[in-house]
Amino acid sequence: MNVIIMGGQLLLALSILVILHEMGHFLAARAFGIKVEKFYLFFDAWNFSLFKFNYKGVEYGIGWLPLGGYVKIAGMIDESMDTDQMAGPPQPWEFRSKPAWQRLIVMLGGIFVNIVVGIFIFWMMTVKYGESYTPNSAIKYGVAPGKIGTKIGIKAGDKIYGINGTPVERFDEVISAKVLLNSTVLNVERDNQKLDIPIPKSILNDISDYGISEFVMPRSKFSVQQVTPKSNAQKAGLLKGDSILAVNSTPTVFFDQLQGELTKNKNKQVQLTVKRHNDVLNLNAQVNNLGQLGFMRTYDLPVEKTIRYSFFSSLPVGANKAMNMFKDNAKGLGKLFTGDVNPRKAVSSPIGIAVLFGAEWDWVRFWGLTGLLSMVLALMNLLPIPALDGGHALFLIIEMIKGKPLSDKFLERAQLVGFVLLISLMVFAFGNDILKHIVPK
Repeated sequence: MNVIIMGGQLLLALSILVILHEMGHFLAARAFGIKVEKFYLFFDAWNFSLFKFNYKGVEYGIGWLPLGGYVKIAGMIDESMDTDQMAGPPQPWEFRSKPAWQRLIVMLGGIFVNIVVGIFIFWMMTVKYGESYTPNSAIKYGVAPGKIGTKIGIKAGDKIYGINGTPVERFDEVISAKVLLNSTVLNVERDNQKLDIPIPKSILNDISDYGISEFVMPRSKFSVQQVTPKSNAQKAGLLKGDSILAVNSTPTVFFDQLQGELTKNKNKQVQLTVKRHNDVLNLNAQVNNLGQLGFMRTYDLPVEKTIRYSFFSSLPVGANKAMNMFKDNAKGLGKLFTGDVNPRKAVSSPIGIAVLFGAEWDWVRFWGLTGLLSMVLALMNLLPIPALDGGHALFLIIEMIKGKPLSDKFLERAQLVGFVLLISLMVFAFGNDILKHIVPK
């Protein structure tokens, strides 16, 4: 059932974005009097479609191969590879008969719509939910580093007060692309001393392996919220509301301290010092092989602040979020080419994307991820790879500079090369996600 929910959310999000993207091409083509022959969600490979109908000379349909969608524009060398049509003389209603600047607008129409859709989604989310953040001043106990934070030198209780010498107002900045994608130095206060901790360029590899929660989180106190039935915690006598003050006399006031002590004592019996109401008790408990006792906990986390905006003042806030996502993904893509990020850790297929949606249908998360995907699709389609919009745009720009079009034979071969590249990338991405999410480590 979980797989169906995750897959269903991904399918809905991509269907919305693909239809709108292709509509961008469709409307631009029609605006310049170019004939559009097909408008498809998914590909009707070998001319097989699940559903289709004709309206005003255009065949609309749903293909069986869920790898995107397309509009077939008359007189254009595209994924249909309709060379028979190209063999005849150019017609005034064909793509190839129009000025290069008009054809360029048609090719960039889908990218433009994806950017507009991304901005619109984040605009509407800002209107409804405002902008929430955790004030850095509210992180009263400092941070608790995970595996990644510990690796780069952050210690429990450190207070991060600046990034590259600029004061941090929102804790969210610390775990944002601002830190992870740039040559960043964290300004830290530890035991009344100020230190600078550089962020390695390869940190995204570790984030991919362990998740952002293993970087840094606000340090928190805790208490037992719920004891798991038949667990070692229940056998030891832990109750809701208990606070574990120590493990084998080692203080565990903060949850990261408890995690550390339990990890040290996997498969061992420990003595817990527990505060229950006004009493302090000693309980003996068995730690399992995962370093757990078996209870859910409450968090003593700082309260978030929410800024509310009017309908129109939400627009620049939403647009800024969308464009920052575009720029951050571009920087991340750049790190693939510089070697700072391992492609095996950064490239995901629909399998990896579906996992992000989660096993529960959450509309806030759904629209947030859909907005993100819209900006990612805009960026990916802008890449100058043959068979993508960016490839077509590049050839049109070359034509405008040269003053004459590239040959049909060259464009056909470029389309095939681009198609092979995209299929190879898809195979790599699927194989990568199968290894990460299906095959046990």
